[in-house]
Amino acid sequence: MFINTVKELLQDSLAEREDLFLIDFSIDGDNTIKVIIDGDHGVKVEDCIFISRAIEHNLDREEVDFSLEVASAGASEPLKTPRQYKKNIGRKLEVKTVNDTIEGDLVEVNEESIHLEWKAREPKPVGKGKVTVQKEANIAYKDIVEAKVMIKF
Repeated sequence: MFINTVKELLQDSLAEREDLFLIDFSIDGDNTIKVIIDGDHGVKVEDCIFISRAIEHNLDREEVDFSLEVASAGASEPLKTPRQYKKNIGRKLEVKTVNDTIEGDLVEVNEESIHLEWKAREPKPVGKGKVTVQKEANIAYKDIVEAKVMIKF
């Protein structure tokens, strides 16, 4: 009952703010509610407060004792949803698959896969030395073990 009420309040608040979306949601045995959100244009403290109030102000602490934590997906956290990939088009990603790790620019996103492009140094076909070649790959979401945005300073 409690979990369904919280889920409903969370869904209602996210429906009100279509620029925000859910990354993770859990309720522990001691009624610790954890909500991780992201946004199409990032997440501000005010966005977390909005979601927190939408949930907390509609629950009765006299009925159920709980704690609530609403946070944004951190910059170092792996990407989990297609919507997160879409908002990061044009950024450099490190994508780990079962067989390989690729660092490349995220160029395109669709419902099934992502498209990366990068440059690599490879031996010349004839003679000594190396040549820079343009590489690209389409990677299905199901094949991605982990993907993170590479932060540049």
